[in-house]
Amino acid sequence: MTAPSCLYVAGVDGGGTRCRVRLRTIEGKELAFAEGGSANVHADPAGALETIVDTLNHAFYSAGLGVDQQKSTALGLGLAGIVSLADGEAIRTSFQGFGHVVAESDAAAACLGAHNGADGGLVIAGTGSAGFARMNGTMTGLGGRGFAISDEGSAARIGWEALRQSIQAADGLIASTKMTAHMMKKFDSDPIAVTRWAKTARPSDYGALAPMVFDHATKGDAIALPIIKQAAHAILALRAALLRLGITRVALVGGLAEPLRPWLALEHHDSADLPLFVPAIRDAADGAILMAGGKMP
Repeated sequence: MTAPSCLYVAGVDGGGTRCRVRLRTIEGKELAFAEGGSANVHADPAGALETIVDTLNHAFYSAGLGVDQQKSTALGLGLAGIVSLADGEAIRTSFQGFGHVVAESDAAAACLGAHNGADGGLVIAGTGSAGFARMNGTMTGLGGRGFAISDEGSAARIGWEALRQSIQAADGLIASTKMTAHMMKKFDSDPIAVTRWAKTARPSDYGALAPMVFDHATKGDAIALPIIKQAAHAILALRAALLRLGITRVALVGGLAEPLRPWLALEHHDSADLPLFVPAIRDAADGAILMAGGKMP
């Protein structure tokens, strides 16, 4: 079954922090919206799939539709952790009960939504971070290679770096600050507790520490301030790379977007006569709907 022959279309925005699902008729009327927990298919494949299925079912229930009507539904999956065609194909096989399934990265879905299906660029600053460009129907991804080796402008890396330096301060290797003391108090000032926690911590767990770092950075903390500035520079580097590809409209989205905006303005020194970032027209859930062949009202 192709998307136009379906009666409904569902868009899934599955990120490291939460999963969002929007359900529309194939012509664009919104029927339901639902939210669930983390849905990063790289960090936790089984848990992410469970969250996606539960959130989809909740959206169908909210719309007064049964699970059996999923076979008449086109499904667009925009998921954190999809980095190749093989990843997308593997995910698609888990949703064979739907009439039509398309699976791409969360960045691809967010880029489509931000520009309402038109060409443009996108920088995602959330639990992870990445850049994405859509030009003449071709998608190009930049960064976003995963918490371990990339995502320098993300909440996860902010929290990770702050905790790394906090435990160094607790060990007397570097000078402590109010932020490092505050961070260690979350673990009863016990470096062993930090070590145990880090063995199973996910990117979203590190990301949950980021608000504390922002708070102390605004007060000029000697460790927090450089960490936030470094994240801002990483986001600006993604924007600059998109501009070099020929993109002239770049949107900024993600849970870290608003906290970072004042820091981006402070660190931005580009003389080009372009807006720093343009507003996103639609969100990633609607982008996933567009990806699956749905329409917008």
